[in-house]
Amino acid sequence: MVRTFTSLAFVAMMLKLAMAANYTVGGPNGGWDATTNLQAWAASNKFLVGDSLIFQYGPAHDVIEVSKAGYDSCQISSPLQSYSGGTTAITLSSPGKRYFTCATPGHCSGGMKLEIDTLATSTPPPASPLTPPPASPLTPAPASTFFPPASSSPPEIYNLSPSQSPEMTPTMSPPARTTSPLASPTPSPTTSPSVKIPLSSSARKESLQSSLTMGISLVIMMILLAI
Repeated sequence: MVRTFTSLAFVAMMLKLAMAANYTVGGPNGGWDATTNLQAWAASNKFLVGDSLIFQYGPAHDVIEVSKAGYDSCQISSPLQSYSGGTTAITLSSPGKRYFTCATPGHCSGGMKLEIDTLATSTPPPASPLTPPPASPLTPAPASTFFPPASSSPPEIYNLSPSQSPEMTPTMSPPARTTSPLASPTPSPTTSPSVKIPLSSSARKESLQSSLTMGISLVIMMILLAI
């Protein structure tokens, strides 16, 4: 955070220096002398903090900075600053009004004085907060709760007998009967069970005799084979 503020201050200072302007007092057709309308020149320019005033004058003149009272009354005996040498550059380092005149007697009252109104530079707008990045297209959308409509359940179907009217209470059809796995299977109507017909007494007697005869014949054959 400190580094960010330091960087911003440095950038602001560089911008201020880049935007600063140098003004030749009374120029371009005049100068720092008693023949130039210095008040009209000052009114035609806009001075900002960081700008510089360039005073160019001959050996009969100098530059002094005075207070508002000294400017109005041309009291030059106690100047705030004094400059000489033919060329003087004064930087307007703060907003507000500053007053300049020449210390040569009679020059201030003759109109060789200058009032400069320095304006504050326009401050840059505050940095806007960082905006969040747009949502990724792969980010799933929040699940929304789905409520089915009230009429989503299917209607019940009833079996009505012909004698019942639609206003009567419907009756449910009986469920189909299921066959228990332990119940004996129902014989098919096409398959008839075998029926044993009892023999008569005469037939039974003949069968018994034939069986006896056969047994005796077997006994005789076994005896013969044994001999």
